[in-house]
Amino acid sequence: MTHVLLVRLAGPMQSWGTASRFAARRDSHTRPTKSAMIGMCAAALGLSRSIGLVKPQEPERSAQADAEERQQLTLLGELARTLFGVRADHPGVPVRDYHTVGAGTYPLRPRDLITDHRRAAAVSAGLDTATGDGFGHHTLPGWYGAPKKIAADPLSGVLVSGELARTALITERWYLADATFMVGLEHDDEEFLNTVARALEHPRRLLWLGRKSCPPSGTLALKVVPGDLDTAFRTHGLLPGPDGAADPARRPWAWLQVAPSERGAAPVHDQPVSFDSLRPEHTTRWEVRRRVAIAPDALVWNPKEIIS
Repeated sequence: MTHVLLVRLAGPMQSWGTASRFAARRDSHTRPTKSAMIGMCAAALGLSRSIGLVKPQEPERSAQADAEERQQLTLLGELARTLFGVRADHPGVPVRDYHTVGAGTYPLRPRDLITDHRRAAAVSAGLDTATGDGFGHHTLPGWYGAPKKIAADPLSGVLVSGELARTALITERWYLADATFMVGLEHDDEEFLNTVARALEHPRRLLWLGRKSCPPSGTLALKVVPGDLDTAFRTHGLLPGPDGAADPARRPWAWLQVAPSERGAAPVHDQPVSFDSLRPEHTTRWEVRRRVAIAPDALVWNPKEIIS
C-alpha cells in the first residue's frame, strides 16, 4: 500500500527554474519541479549536495564517515524514488523583476590583490606610502574592484582575472506572485514520509521556493495520507489563497508522475540524479496533466491550522 505526503508551497514570491542558470534572463516554470521539491526535502534532512560523487585525492575516512554517507545516499535514493505530483490551487501571477549587476568602481580588497598580480603591482606604490590602520580603500582608475572569470595564467600559473573592467549587466528575472501549490510525494514507506514531513517542519538547512530570495510561508508538511496521488488530490480541498479563501467549485490543474506507457504521458527532464553545485544532473520522467474534480466531501482546510 502506498502513502502520500502532502506539502504546501506558498509565499509572496516563487521561482522554479528549468533551463536558465545564471543567465541574463532567468525564467520561472509555471509550477514547482520534482528536482526542486526533492532538493528542498534533501536540504531539510541535512543531506550534502556532493554525496555519492567521486572526490579526487580524498584522505582516508573513518568507518563512521562512510556509514553516514551510505545513510545519506539511501535517503536521497528514496526521495528520488517517490512519485511526484503537483496541484495548482492558486497558479499565481507572473512577475518580471529588473536587475542590473556590476559596473562602477569599488575599493580594492585583499582578495583582489591576491587573485590578480597585475593589480598588486599597480597599487603597490600606494600601499607602501599609505598611512593608518585601514585596508581596502585603494582604487585603480577604470578597474572593476571585484574580479570575475578567475583562472590560472597559462604562463605563470598565478590566478588572474580575465575581466578587469566591465559595464553593467542587465538581467531579467521572472517569479510567480501569490501562488499556492499542493505537492504530493507518493511512496510505499509511510514512516519514511513521516521522517521527511518532520524534517520540512524542522529543517537542518534553509529552505526556499526555487531561489534564496523566496522563503516559504507558514506550514509546509500538511499530512501523510494512504492512497495514491490522484486520490489524495481529489479528496483534499483547495488550499486557501493569499486572501484566505478558496473556491470549492473550481477544478484545478494537476500534474502527476506516471509510467511511460500511460496514455497521454509526456516526458519531463527534472528527475534528479545529482545536486552537485558544479555538475547537477537530471534525467527524464513522465507525467500527465489532468483537471482535478475535488470530491464534495473533501477535507476543507482551516487557514488557522495551516498558516502559522
